[in-house]
Amino acid sequence: MSGDIHIRREGRAGRITLTRPKALNALSYDMALAIEAALDDWRDDENVALVLIDAEGERAFCAGGDIQQLYDTGRAGDFAYGRRFWADEYRLNAKIARYPKPYVALMQGFVMGGGVGVSCHGSHRVVCESTQIAMPECGIGLVPDVGGSLLLARAPGRLGEYLGTTGARMGASDSIVAGFADVYVPDLKWSDLTGRLIETGTTEAISELSETAPQDGLSALRPEIDAHFGGETLHDIVNSLRATDSDFARETLRTLARNSPLSMACAVEMIHRLRGTSADIVRALGLEYRFTYRAMEQGDFLEGIRAAIIDKDRNPKWKHGLDSLPGLAVSQMLMPLGKNALTLEETSI
Repeated sequence: MSGDIHIRREGRAGRITLTRPKALNALSYDMALAIEAALDDWRDDENVALVLIDAEGERAFCAGGDIQQLYDTGRAGDFAYGRRFWADEYRLNAKIARYPKPYVALMQGFVMGGGVGVSCHGSHRVVCESTQIAMPECGIGLVPDVGGSLLLARAPGRLGEYLGTTGARMGASDSIVAGFADVYVPDLKWSDLTGRLIETGTTEAISELSETAPQDGLSALRPEIDAHFGGETLHDIVNSLRATDSDFARETLRTLARNSPLSMACAVEMIHRLRGTSADIVRALGLEYRFTYRAMEQGDFLEGIRAAIIDKDRNPKWKHGLDSLPGLAVSQMLMPLGKNALTLEETSI
């Protein structure tokens, strides 16, 4: 694990660097636990003024979670491992969102899934030219999780429903508009930024070095996104798209046809439940855990991973069709878990 992550104190900063560039810095269970332990150590350390998380390599900050062991244990009928993994990962996400010190994330390249969880809940989220943020979980039979459902619910208009169901990628300016990032700092300035953060222990350098991000394409699509993704259910969204003869509608329908109908329908429902000022990270993670707790046994997760990662045939056999998904299935996946509900308390492994 020591080769996967580098945790240390430098100057006034607690530093976390993901060091698995060949694996696109995929977040393993051990890496998540190591980050949490560091945050706990630094919380009351007067010598640590801020936390800085970054990653090696140009291609990705973190392209997601390392899901091989999740798949292997789930296929063997061991659902407890995945449930424990998600509970522990979500506890980390909540700690980041509520951390009492500045938490600065430098996000280059791909930032997806678990990568969103360890960066986009930070207090200072920095993107650059190469940034591509996405929540593509519906393509593998999950839902946007690690607190991503809350970010999607807070996105303007109906961007949340669109990004959550399609897994569309956001460049620098799009990610700022959608609320997944705060500022754009060109990559060439990152070395200077890092040095100043470490030396001063303050975040002033972020705004001083920031620039206006080059415009991406999401803003131009907003009228169509808001028009088609405003329905109460996934079925409403699909019907709206089918009733329109446009390039956007046709391309979006092709994307939705590839993803898990159950996951997309649950994602829409979750975003709707979390929209409003009363929702917070704890409520979002608890709702997400209802789905992930059941994802292997009752959902499409194992089949989604098989098709995308294991066999790579890109031909998943989802439990339900886009037109035959019963509304009851969504309710069953998002029912309260009773004594198994997420508590965000540490448990022994």
